Amino acid sequence: MDVIAAIATGSAATAIGIVRVSGDGCFALCGRVFRAAGGRPFAAQEPRKMVFGEMLDRAGRVIDRGLAVRFPGPGSYTGEDCAEFHCHGSPVVLRELLSALFAAGARQAQAGEFTKRAFLNGRMDLTQAEAVADLLEAETPAAVRQAAGQLSGALSRRVAALYDGLVDLMAHFHAVLDYPDEDIDPFRADTIREGLDAARTGLEALLRTYDRGRYIAGGVPCVLIGRPNAGKSSLLNALVGYDRAIVTDVPGTTRDTVEARCRLGGVVLRLIDTAGLRESDDAVERIGVERSRAALEGAALALLVLDGSAPLSPEDEAAMAQAAHAPRVICLINKSDRPLAFAPEELRSRFPHLCVVSAATGAGLDALGETVAALFPAGGAESAGELLTNARQADAARRALEAVTRASESLEA
Repeated sequence: MDVIAAIATGSAATAIGIVRVSGDGCFALCGRVFRAAGGRPFAAQEPRKMVFGEMLDRAGRVIDRGLAVRFPGPGSYTGEDCAEFHCHGSPVVLRELLSALFAAGARQAQAGEFTKRAFLNGRMDLTQAEAVADLLEAETPAAVRQAAGQLSGALSRRVAALYDGLVDLMAHFHAVLDYPDEDIDPFRADTIREGLDAARTGLEALLRTYDRGRYIAGGVPCVLIGRPNAGKSSLLNALVGYDRAIVTDVPGTTRDTVEARCRLGGVVLRLIDTAGLRESDDAVERIGVERSRAALEGAALALLVLDGSAPLSPEDEAAMAQAAHAPRVICLINKSDRPLAFAPEELRSRFPHLCVVSAATGAGLDALGETVAALFPAGGAESAGELLTNARQADAARRALEAVTRASESLEA
């Protein structure tokens, strides 16, 4: 494969910057841009040992002084010869070093190409490669633990146990068919049935982890719903910590959905502020209301916002009826900094998860975070890394379950 190179530490100025190189022949190539202090050629340096020296530009001039290390394949990240340069993290220094590597024969690595080569060379399977992206994008400690566990092979081992059980069934079945004269225990329907039932139970349990896994990895889709002027946009701004949505005293200010991300109770919420639910003669507002209802259909959590300073209205009742369709609902009695016009406990029977908050002062937001954390717990019976975290994994598990179910039905037939 071509020798590829890329800056591994981003484009911002840092104390230390790293340039990574991979591909057959990269040691000789790196030797043209690195001069070890001891004079020993780069290709002859001890593997996996940092060496001090000078980095050279394409004209042979010194760019910086730092460390270099080589990782012979196949025991490297990509499974092929790799090298890294650790120098000062000036973007100019890193670009000059990268330019020198290009002049020596390397090319710019594509996004994710180092991990792609690790997958193609058998250094990791597809779930582990996906975990690298999840780890880079993790926003919570739970997401870090899940991605790190998956990268270490926790999900792969769980799937392998199911796979091996099915292979054992098939191997025994075909051995009896292909070698009838050999002294092999005959297969029995009840043994096959037990094996298929065990596989089906395991796959069903694995599929049940998908919702929790994708919420940990990608955040929980959460819609704020309520009548106009209940304080939804003010609450969104309070949760994200800046003025993301326009707030006025005029009802119906929000005409379209407004999206933002925040971390609450250790859970990442993909917040969607919606147009207030009400009947309107305004064509634009009606479109906004329809988009609000569509956002609610795709949400895993609804934050029902009620204006606690005003009596409950028919529009509030309509919003409550809409929110009840969401998988999980937290009722928020907003504007607690003003005298409340009704007792929050009146709604407890309809909405067990209820918080009294003030978007203006921030009161009650800690209690809201605790409620969110209880509804979306990071832990479970599975160890870190054993959860399905994306649609590809869930689809593969679902297709496997369908195949095992068809096998069971065929056996019974």
